[in-house]
Amino acid sequence: MARQINGAVKVARAYFEAMANKDVAGVVALAAEQVTCDSPAGSLSGVQAYRGFHEGFARMLEKLTLQALFGDEERAVIVYRADTLPVKGGYVTEHLTVRGGKIVADQFIYDATPYAAYLAALPQR
Repeated sequence: MARQINGAVKVARAYFEAMANKDVAGVVALAAEQVTCDSPAGSLSGVQAYRGFHEGFARMLEKLTLQALFGDEERAVIVYRADTLPVKGGYVTEHLTVRGGKIVADQFIYDATPYAAYLAALPQR
């Protein structure tokens, strides 16, 4: 008997694929109009702020590698490795809340240590 993929996991997989392909329009299409996001850029509210965050992320993204994806009908967790222009191999976890096939909340959990080291190594102005 084939295992059926539930709604939140399906949305989370599509979201990850859109991010990995730098498809900001695809990411935004999966978000609710009033999406909230606790991101490395701070707390964001609304689809336009979410778009802006993902536009910036896409500009610095080199590669995403999926590590894990699981969830239930309304929540999904994605764990991935992010290779970005400033930092290679940063690990990120996102907790998505999905309702009606749309992401209504997105919470990022990540290790900021490699990013802090990158910033500390930049020449002082």
